[in-house]
Amino acid sequence: MPRRSAVRHTPPPGAHRFLIILGDQLDVNSAIFSQYCPETDILWMAETPEEVEQIWSHRLRITFFFSAMRHFRDELRAKKFRVHYRELNQDPAQDEGQTFTDLLLRDADEFGIRELVVVEPGDWRVKQRLEAAAQKLGVPLTYLDDTHFFATHADFQKFASGKKKLILEYFYREMRKKHQILVDEAGQPEGGQWNFDHENRESFGSSGPGKLPAPLKFTADAMTQEVMELVRARFPSNPGEVFDETLAVTRADALKLLKYFVRHHLPRFGRYEDAMWTGEATLHHSRLSVYLNVKLLNPRECVQAAVEAYQAGQVDLASTEGFVRQILGWREFIRGIYWSHMPQYAELNFFEHQQPLPSFFWDGQTEMVCVRESMKHVLKHGYAHHIHRLMVLGNLSQTFGAHPYQFHQWHMAMYLDAIDWVSLPNTLGMSQFGDGGIVGTKPYCATGAYISRMSNFCQSCQFDPKKSTGKDACPITTFYWDFLSRHREQLRGNQRMAMQLKNVDRKTELELQEIAQRAKELREQWKSQEPH
Repeated sequence: MPRRSAVRHTPPPGAHRFLIILGDQLDVNSAIFSQYCPETDILWMAETPEEVEQIWSHRLRITFFFSAMRHFRDELRAKKFRVHYRELNQDPAQDEGQTFTDLLLRDADEFGIRELVVVEPGDWRVKQRLEAAAQKLGVPLTYLDDTHFFATHADFQKFASGKKKLILEYFYREMRKKHQILVDEAGQPEGGQWNFDHENRESFGSSGPGKLPAPLKFTADAMTQEVMELVRARFPSNPGEVFDETLAVTRADALKLLKYFVRHHLPRFGRYEDAMWTGEATLHHSRLSVYLNVKLLNPRECVQAAVEAYQAGQVDLASTEGFVRQILGWREFIRGIYWSHMPQYAELNFFEHQQPLPSFFWDGQTEMVCVRESMKHVLKHGYAHHIHRLMVLGNLSQTFGAHPYQFHQWHMAMYLDAIDWVSLPNTLGMSQFGDGGIVGTKPYCATGAYISRMSNFCQSCQFDPKKSTGKDACPITTFYWDFLSRHREQLRGNQRMAMQLKNVDRKTELELQEIAQRAKELREQWKSQEPH
């Protein structure tokens, strides 16, 4: 049975319960439905101005969330659930409230309620607001466990107990054993090793990725078109496209994408998961994270589909294990980190970086080909795969000196799959090392040579990835050396950075001064706030 926890108050007689469904809880198997009583309960959903206006949201992100929510609402109504749904207006003057709490309080007063029930949110801020609303209403708030995940909060706390440092690999192995995924009867890993990461780092070379399977495409139905009209009318100057024909907004279409990925892309996913190529946003990546994170897909069915393809001889073990590790390992691990360390985690800033993000993080207007290509994907699809995120955009943001929480806010604004629990540890922690090593074991930074090795971007770029000074020096290379020079004493105790710091120590003071000067010039050149 779902866990129930609440502070009890005396309910008004004959009142309803609101069973709240948040925008990232579009789960057909949600615990909320086991609580539903048609005589007394109403499922409550809302599109709120604050959620899309508190940060300068990508227009496709708004389209996706509202369209997916509305489709889910109609599916629930078709199943005879009673749903009270708040739609955002094209005209802000017609808004009846700005925040989630405003609308909830207004509707609660209209209907009269005796209890709020919700599956535990994935956002600390939303959880606090729900509790404040319940307190103001004088009604109990009941949380239900989110059964979408493999690991409960208690599971993660048991793993973390007594450990000075939490390592993903050990957590991942425990999860594999517990759930009997790619292990034998003795609990040993399939293929004799737990991790095939070293086999999954190939580039395409000069020949490129070759002919890729044509993506599945979906036509915008009347409901999606209505949302697109809303977005165009209310958010005309927000970044990004309004529609992407490769994006699903229903569970049925998300399942089609899962099946298509396993058949056409998973066989080459592992080998080339770190590779990039001009004009190709997804290559062999699944792009299923957006559907997992709003719960149109369940992680168990994604893992099962990959494992069954391996068992049928359709996919090699390295690709299968790499895909499983992202879901069963990394996704579950960072959720545990988030709920173990909030709310203090959001305030961490290990390097005390304070720079605002350059404007090209919002519009893609830059002469750096790698950044321009990455931002094209973000602006068109609300997506870029993990190497674009970590080793191009994240790498540059960190070494440039951007504030880590601002980088997280940008990520939340621009990516369709960004939900606070998954975004914050990935951005502030893994990408920006703002947490000082809670998530990752070292800062993820590299010169332009890494990007040159893993892509064809540098071939058409005016900047030289080997140079750190001069007008034709690659800014990523410049900022890499400047970053290490500025923080070398702070990083001395990190053994994984020893070789990189030795390379800094080999440079003369004159070389480091020239690098610092070039970095300063670039910061002045890029000095800008978001362009809205």
